[in-house]
Amino acid sequence: MATLILSSIGTMAGGPLLGAFGALAGQQIDRALIGSPRREGPRLKELAVTMSTYGAPIPRQHGRVRSAGTIIWATELAESSETSGGKGGPSLTTYSYSASFAVALSSRPIRDIGRIWADGNLLRGAAGDLKAGGAMRLYRGYGDQPLDPLIASDIGAACPAFRHTAYVVFEDLQLADFGNRIPALTFEILADDGEVTLAQLLKPLDAPFTSHRDLTGLRGYTQEGGHLADMLAMLDTAWPMALEVTGDALAIRPADAQPEAPPLLPPPAAAPHGEGFASASGIRHTRGGAAGPVPDTLRYYDAERDYLPGLQRADGRARPGQGTAIDLPGTLCANDARALVNAAAQRQAWARESLNWRMAQLDPALTPGTVVRAPGFPGHWRIESWEWSEEGVALELRRLPRGSARQQPADPGKHLSPPDLAVSPTLLECFELPWDGMGTGDRPMIYAAPSSIGAGWRGAALHAERGGVLTSLGGSGARRCIIGHAIAATPPSAAVLLERGATIDVLLASEDFALTSATPEALANGANRALLGGEVIQFATATALGAGRWRLAGLLRGRGGTEDAAQAGHPAGAPFVLLDGAPRLLDPAKVGPSQGTAILAAGLADHEPVSAPIANPGLTLRPLTPVHPRAQRLADGGIALGWTRRARGAWDWANEVDVPLAEQVEAYRVGLGPPDLPAAFWDVSSPSLTLPAAILTPLAAAYPAAPLWVRQVGSFAQSHPLLLTNLS
Repeated sequence: MATLILSSIGTMAGGPLLGAFGALAGQQIDRALIGSPRREGPRLKELAVTMSTYGAPIPRQHGRVRSAGTIIWATELAESSETSGGKGGPSLTTYSYSASFAVALSSRPIRDIGRIWADGNLLRGAAGDLKAGGAMRLYRGYGDQPLDPLIASDIGAACPAFRHTAYVVFEDLQLADFGNRIPALTFEILADDGEVTLAQLLKPLDAPFTSHRDLTGLRGYTQEGGHLADMLAMLDTAWPMALEVTGDALAIRPADAQPEAPPLLPPPAAAPHGEGFASASGIRHTRGGAAGPVPDTLRYYDAERDYLPGLQRADGRARPGQGTAIDLPGTLCANDARALVNAAAQRQAWARESLNWRMAQLDPALTPGTVVRAPGFPGHWRIESWEWSEEGVALELRRLPRGSARQQPADPGKHLSPPDLAVSPTLLECFELPWDGMGTGDRPMIYAAPSSIGAGWRGAALHAERGGVLTSLGGSGARRCIIGHAIAATPPSAAVLLERGATIDVLLASEDFALTSATPEALANGANRALLGGEVIQFATATALGAGRWRLAGLLRGRGGTEDAAQAGHPAGAPFVLLDGAPRLLDPAKVGPSQGTAILAAGLADHEPVSAPIANPGLTLRPLTPVHPRAQRLADGGIALGWTRRARGAWDWANEVDVPLAEQVEAYRVGLGPPDLPAAFWDVSSPSLTLPAAILTPLAAAYPAAPLWVRQVGSFAQSHPLLLTNLS
């Protein structure tokens, strides 16, 4: 009844604004007389997903909140395809999708947005980095914001600018990480700095008001529509409010504030008929009366748990009365939430002590909400209501808490936040490796080893570039290759035996990269292979030196037929790549010839594509250098030459059979003098050659001390030369 009366009076006196506050004041009186009504204001709820419902209200965001938003524009999914394989083998076509859409966040201006969650994982980090392909633009909701060019190109002349609405536009957002659909998005909205105030919440109303009620600890709040009185009634449970209406102006002040020297009530007025409101003495004191349910639980959005719903309970022993929960759809930290629920429970517990006081005269200063002292009763009391009758002025008072509520530290609870790893630029090494013995052996084995200094790297798109023409090679995947470089020059090696005392110090690209040691059995099975410059090595032990530096010891040099690179050594800064399966094998049909071709990589943090030439071109198809040179002088002055062939890809020692040929025919070239411009050469089809004295003697006279060497002639290239002997 008081709600109806005060709402009507407020509307007549000051219009809709004072009508709303009159209704709130009436609700406070009704709650004291007949208990809380069932009408409810905004409630706490689990984080919603992004919707596109027509007619749905766009909330007003205050402070720091997490909200799903409303999709206000979208295009159809854009499909792209990529075919790999072919050339006589199976082909695979991969489809990927992207989408462009806009999401409305707030119907009032905001300062910025922070993180964005997509299906619970971070799509945008705190540093503003998108973790999926595409672009994002933010419009902050001011009245002069321009048209978005993408939306305008789709809608045309009728395109709105969505002024006074803060919204985000995603352009070509890659959907591969989300099952090729638009994910469920939630946004960290940074609408205002500092704590939320009542002045912000009531700012749209066109009526004069003042507020001295601080919403201590309220870091964010979402207004989703509904009656203003419902919102204020909900806030009143955590931050008690006292309303004062003067003419057409409204003042809001804290209802729980206790002045240092409150006024003293006049002596009670006796009445001849001491029944009803008070006794004949004019006083009725009640302890343990009905003051309504005790708010002993507070549910809220926890700023320390990525704005997920949190819960805090009041401290201390159980309080009399029925417990109830406060649903506060606002952002708090755990300590502030516990302080609020402690204060609310304390107020309700003390309010169970009431005092009915009859005065003989009307004092205009003693109005509902005023804090007073009562003669003969300790503590402070707040006037809840007053009634003027023939027996005097009857005041109903409630006891105020003595001292502040307990301030205990609170635990927000455990929460596994998705990692916010900054997207870092791409690093790239590309190279050919010796044939591994799998397949036909007639295709170059070209590898790309993309990596990055940060674990937040999400992969890169790879392209081959030759003569200004780009050919797509697909994506690299999100796994980083372990790459780095040699800190100092690496000395030459004969590449024959395990070098237990030899070491190589390398600096890895990221400090979180790690190398491991391997047993001799594991080394024999190919463990710990790495590419250093143009040489394949293996290492038995890896020792961390700190700051990304590692010392490799127990070396096997010149693996995979790369003895020539081992015998030459490597300068400081030679690239290092761990061959652990992470480097990606590229399609040679798309790459083209290794010589003169560059591989490009473009990741999310790369402003320009990263380019790398293909190192060791031709290494896969080049035959291995023959071994075990033999030269025997004959009695007639001639010479018998011999050697042992090796085969590409034949890395296992098979008993009872010779190594496979791995070339179309067995062929060798024996030469005299410089290998690139020999003075004479002989082509043979077996690993031996006899030069009679009639040929050898004039050659020795014309080219004294000239080297005699042999090369294996393969189907695609010749091996490096093996020195057989020098003429003498």
